[in-house]
Formats: sequence, C-alpha cells, structure tokens
Amino acid sequence: MASKKNKSARKRERQNLKRRARNKSVISALKTQMKKVRTAITAKDQEKAKNELIKAESLLDKAASKGIIHKNKASRHKSRLSKQLFKALLTK
Repeated sequence: MASKKNKSARKRERQNLKRRARNKSVISALKTQMKKVRTAITAKDQEKAKNELIKAESLLDKAASKGIIHKNKASRHKSRLSKQLFKALLTK
C-alpha cells in the first residue's frame, strides 16, 4: 500500500480493501445459504428447504441491488434453486 505516491491513490486503495472485505463476506454468506437449500433438498426436508430458499432469495436480491453480484446471476441462482426444490416436491 505504501508504494502509491499520490494521496488519492492511497485513499482509493484503502477504500478498495474495505470494499473487497465486505463483498467477500456477503458472497460467502450467499454460498453458505445456497448450500443450506441444496442440503435440505437432498435430505428431503421440504419445509426447511422452503424456508432456506426464501432466505437465499432475499440474500441474492440484496447482493444484486448493492452491485456485489450481477442481477442476472442472482436471477439465475434463484431460478435454479427453485427448480431443484420443485423437482424434489414432485418426486415426493
């Protein structure tokens, strides 16, 4: 960080470090929540899977609105998780 000579470049680097840490934690939480949905589906625990899917969709929408992930990526993940849950409900 000390290699930057100009004051605004040093500030920009500090901001980038903070944002990278914040974004990383949000993405990690997203991945964990999506994994919870998938494990609930494979365990055939339908009520838990539905609740976890609602939480996952909320986190995906929040991340997309903040620009951490692209809105189409959020939509794709929501669609695929919903499809997996629906398929599991049909093969009941």
